[in-house]
Amino acid sequence: MKILIVDDEPLARQRLAALVHEIGIGQVVAELSNGKDIIKVVEIYHPDVVLLDIRMPGVDGMQAARQLETLYPAPAIIFTTAFGDRALEAFDQQAADYLLKPIRKDRLEKALRRAYTLLHSDTTTIPQQEIKATTRSHISVYVRGNIVLIPVKEIYYFFADDKYLMLHWSKGNILIHETLKDLENEFAGQFLRIHRSTLVSVSHIGGMIKKTEIGQMQTKTVHFFVKLKDTDISLEVSRRHLPIVRNLLKDMRLPGAI
Repeated sequence: MKILIVDDEPLARQRLAALVHEIGIGQVVAELSNGKDIIKVVEIYHPDVVLLDIRMPGVDGMQAARQLETLYPAPAIIFTTAFGDRALEAFDQQAADYLLKPIRKDRLEKALRRAYTLLHSDTTTIPQQEIKATTRSHISVYVRGNIVLIPVKEIYYFFADDKYLMLHWSKGNILIHETLKDLENEFAGQFLRIHRSTLVSVSHIGGMIKKTEIGQMQTKTVHFFVKLKDTDISLEVSRRHLPIVRNLLKDMRLPGAI
């Protein structure tokens, strides 16, 4: 199932995303800090379920839920809140469930399974093929409080540095809160691991170059770099990943398939 998280608290969004990942019956495809852009984001990502906080500045959860009623098909809504005073109103919105914070893992799993049952009333068992969400066409990030949707086709590469992950695309660089492993799994075939810290867009690879360094004792060290099309960017290829990159270049008939 594809899941959209809407909550004005960054820590709450991170916790929900982590719980969804641990439960393993859905994948978070986007996040929002309020309901302002919910229709726009839903029309792009087509989530099956929206984890929707009620009390938020601007467009709150109830207002957002009423907007979602205009869509067909509409995603299932699971309200998340620290307050229990709007449960009746929530179920008037035909919510799949109503979760009180702090949200427990087992309670969230129950709510997600209930939402799935409502969406697929002919079965209560989640087929394995439903667990993996459709690959995203955009990556959503927050920039100075605004959501920015970055087309995946414009992304050159992802680079992990310690606990941080940078997205490099046609308009610059930006920090994102995802893991390289999750991106590698989601975009298999579109992005290729060339180093333990680097995931590069296959469509932007223009070839591979070799550089030789001479050490103090006249020892030679050879390094390989992937060259990106129409840029000055070269990314180092680790020895572990070199055979895979070489095979790809041979299949693509690109320079550097040596």
